[in-house]
Amino acid sequence: MSSPLERRRAGVLLHPTSLPPGPAGGVLGDSALRFVDLIAEAGFSVWQMLPVGPVDASLSPYSSKSSFAGNPALLDRALIDGLQVGRETALEIRREAALDTAAVTAALGHEAFESFLASAGAWLLPWVDYALRRERYGRRPWWQWPDEAARSATPAVAGGDPWPTGAEAATALEADAILARARAEPRFGELIATQFLFDQQWQRLRRHAQARGVALFGDLPFYTDHDSADTWAERQVFALDAAGQPEAVAGVPPDYFSADGQLWGNPLFDWDGARPQVFDWWTRRLAVQLARFDLLRLDHFRALEAHWAVPAGAETAREGHWRPTPGHALLAHLRSTLGALPLVAEDLGTITPEVLALRDAFDLPGMLVLQFAFDGSPDNPYLPAQHVENAVVYTGTHDNDTTLGWYHALDEHTQGLVRGMLEPYQPPGAGVDVPMPETLIRCAYASPARLAIIPMQDLLGLGAEARMNLPGVAEGNWRWRFDWAQVERGFGARWRGLAEEFERR
Repeated sequence: MSSPLERRRAGVLLHPTSLPPGPAGGVLGDSALRFVDLIAEAGFSVWQMLPVGPVDASLSPYSSKSSFAGNPALLDRALIDGLQVGRETALEIRREAALDTAAVTAALGHEAFESFLASAGAWLLPWVDYALRRERYGRRPWWQWPDEAARSATPAVAGGDPWPTGAEAATALEADAILARARAEPRFGELIATQFLFDQQWQRLRRHAQARGVALFGDLPFYTDHDSADTWAERQVFALDAAGQPEAVAGVPPDYFSADGQLWGNPLFDWDGARPQVFDWWTRRLAVQLARFDLLRLDHFRALEAHWAVPAGAETAREGHWRPTPGHALLAHLRSTLGALPLVAEDLGTITPEVLALRDAFDLPGMLVLQFAFDGSPDNPYLPAQHVENAVVYTGTHDNDTTLGWYHALDEHTQGLVRGMLEPYQPPGAGVDVPMPETLIRCAYASPARLAIIPMQDLLGLGAEARMNLPGVAEGNWRWRFDWAQVERGFGARWRGLAEEFERR
C-alpha cells in the first residue's frame, strides 16, 4: 500500500476495544472486518487506533507490559484462523479466556507457526517467561519477586539453557524446542500460542484492510512501564541500578494546565551509557509495529529532543530538569536501518523551536487538534488558517472530550467565538445555526492537512458519555464501546459525500 500521506485522505479514530464484541467476546474477527467495510464504504481510507499491547488492570493502552507482544484480550476466540478444532473445543474457546489444550496443540502445529517464530525474533521468549513469572509471583512487579534467579532475568528456554542472543535466537525459537517446552509447561505453550493466534488474526485484518484500501494507523508510546517484560529482560537499555530501580523517572514540567507538572514514573532510557543497545531496541520495536501498521504515531515526540527527568522518589514533577536526547541520531539510525519512516510526530502541548526543527529535519507530519484552536489568540497554531499540508488534523483525540461534549461544556462567550470562527464551514442549508459536531468535522475535512482523522464518537454524534479518556483521572477510562445499532442507515453515503466534497479519497 502507498503511504497514507501521499494524498488527501480521511480516517477514523477508534481503538479495537471500542468495537462491538463478537459472540466470543473478542474483536479481531468479524467485528473488525465489518468495521473496515463500514468505514471504506463511507469514504474513509485510514483506521487509527491506540497501542495494541497487553495492558494492566487500568486497561490503559499506554500502560503495557510489553512493547512487542499483542493484547490477548483482542483475540476473537471463536475465530481460530485456519486451525482444525472440533465443535466442542470451539465452544470451550468461546466460554473461557484461556485456550484449551486442543487449541494450543493446533496452533503450535500450524503450518505458519515456524515463520511466526522467525518473525517474532528475540521478543517472544522474554515476554512469555516474564508473564509466567509474574503469574507465579502474584502479579507483583519483577523487582519484588522472591526468587533471585527470576529477578535477574536469566530464565530457561529448554533444558536449562539461558536465553539465546544474536544468531542463537533463531535456533532456540525452532518449533521443536518450543514444542518440547510446551509439553513440559502447558501454560508456556498457551502463552506462545496466544501470540501466534494474535499475529494470525491481525494479519487477516490487515489483508482485509489492504483489499478495501484502508491503511492501519498505530500508536507508539515513547516510554515503557517499569514493570514490563522490556525492563526485566533488557535492563541494559534502561537507566536502572543493580536492584532494577531508576535514579530518575519520566514526566513533563509544570505548565498552564498543571502547576506541578505530570509525574509519569516510567524509567528513562540509558542514552549515555548504552546508546547502541537503546538504538537496537528501538529498531526492533519499530520493525515489529511496522509489520502491523502502515503508519505510526510517535507519542511524546518532544522527548526525542530533550526529556524531563524527575529524581526517583520526588513527590511532583516540579523537581525535574531537562536532559538532552540523541533524537536526531536515533531517527537517522532508524531511517538507515528500516528505510522511510512512516511516522507522525505527536507534537502537542508546549513545543520548542528545537523540537519542530527535529520533526522537520525528517519531514515528519505533526498533529493539529481543532478543539485547541479557540482560545482567542490569532497566533494559535491549531487555527485552520495556520494549517499546513504535512500534518494530521483531528477534531479531537482520545484524550479530548467528544466534540459535542466539548462544545456543550464551553461557556456562552466561547461558544459564540467558536460559532463565529466555524461559520464558513457549516453544512449547506444550516442557516444561522452551526450544528455540532458536523461543522467541526467539515472544518477538519477542509483543512490543507493531508490526513483528517475523526473519532468514531464524533461521526456518531455522541456526547461526553462516550469520552474515551480523561487525563489525570485514574478510574473509568478506556471502556467506551459503540453498538452497531448506533450506526444510522445513511452513515456511508453521508460521510462518503463529505470526502468527495473536500477531495479526500
